[in-house]
Amino acid sequence: MAKEPKTASPNMDATNAAGLMASYDIGVIPIVEDDGAVVGLVTDRDLVVRVLADRRDPASVSLREIATRRSLLTISPDATVDEAREMMGAHQVKRLLVTEDDAFVSVISLGDIAQSTQSMQEVGEAVREITESPATTEGIPSS
Repeated sequence: MAKEPKTASPNMDATNAAGLMASYDIGVIPIVEDDGAVVGLVTDRDLVVRVLADRRDPASVSLREIATRRSLLTISPDATVDEAREMMGAHQVKRLLVTEDDAFVSVISLGDIAQSTQSMQEVGEAVREITESPATTEGIPSS
């Protein structure tokens, strides 16, 4: 879990968000209102697909316009690594927002799970659960 997570306002533009990501070597920025409520996430992929690929001017696109708002899953800071891993697998997500009393605290990522898990088998199972979909498993016999 990020100890000092970087966040952005919904009004920040895509150019500044990309600069923030580059400065801190991060691939996701939670979009947080002044009261601490998370309203979405913007990933480096969002910047590419929703801004650059559409040939939009990044300086004129607010994060509010491109933020992912659905499938934002939250978990308590008191949750265990196993609980986070199970939630990621069940919902096939790579990140969970850590919140307390509806206020943003941090982000826990698949990488965090991998670093804190003792067993390589558990790491592999978590990755498989998160990335498995009909498109990736079609025609593959069960083991």
